[in-house]
Amino acid sequence: MRNLITDVRGLRVGHAADAALASGVTAIVFDRPATASVSIRGGAPGGRDTALLDTDMTVETVDAILLSGGSAFGLDAAGGAQAALRAAGRGFAIGTIRVPIVPQAIVFDLLNGGDKNWGDRPPYWEMGRRAVEAAGETFALGTAGGGYGATTATLKGGLGSASAVTSTGHRVGAIVIVNAIGSATLGRSPHFWAAPYEQNGEFGGRGWPSPLPEEALAMHIKGHTPATTIALVATDAVLTKPQARRLAIMADDGLARAIRPSHAALDGDTVFATATGQHPLADPLRDLTELGHVAADCLARAVARGVYEATALPFPGALPDWKSTFA
Repeated sequence: MRNLITDVRGLRVGHAADAALASGVTAIVFDRPATASVSIRGGAPGGRDTALLDTDMTVETVDAILLSGGSAFGLDAAGGAQAALRAAGRGFAIGTIRVPIVPQAIVFDLLNGGDKNWGDRPPYWEMGRRAVEAAGETFALGTAGGGYGATTATLKGGLGSASAVTSTGHRVGAIVIVNAIGSATLGRSPHFWAAPYEQNGEFGGRGWPSPLPEEALAMHIKGHTPATTIALVATDAVLTKPQARRLAIMADDGLARAIRPSHAALDGDTVFATATGQHPLADPLRDLTELGHVAADCLARAVARGVYEATALPFPGALPDWKSTFA
């Protein structure tokens, strides 16, 4: 176990990023089509083909899912990802044509100090292709891929991941871009809201302070800047599309456990759920409930890891990172 979403069998993760642009793309690529659905709780989401994942829609599975920077410009990344997947022979078969199914969610990272003067063509199509081609079992956390330019209200955000195993042996993993309008830490302290779920000191081992600082419960937000925390949880269980939808809804609670506030009017909180279909559920109702329970904890841990592992951007006025501030 690497404590990464790739501990779930049947998927790989790849990054592409541009340091001058201060943005990037992360691709989660499935070895074979995976059952998928989505929960969207934020008031300002941005995505592509998320409607396909509604339980009454025809397509049951996806070939990849993208988590990208760039706001609406970043939606071009799915085209590049589709090109790479089509070249590999992947896609939903319609006659003699195959159409890769690649839903996507984006974060708003356009005001982080990077050079966004890209001319006539945003660079995200090419980054989407490169991210798919780079997919593997290990990948960087923090200021990497789609989390390269991510920020929170108080600290540099980033890309995080975590994994766990249920009592029935099903593997669960989460990957998230933490670009929140709120804060992942208690006020201005080094303590993470996700502290109760931490395993093996994965984000500093600070726990919660006792008593809580007086300003811990005060609202810390970016102001009127849009923000978007986007994530994917995965399991090796065999799930139907409605079961994947329930998994996404339950896992979404991980954002609320790790970020305060969450699901706000300018948040785009979006959580995909996928199942690679390796192991059936022995007791569908009980096992699905545990999958959602564990996935929410995994997502909360991944949020804290994304902030903990991030490195500040080298621009004037950039938000500090956790380690340089507190470690």
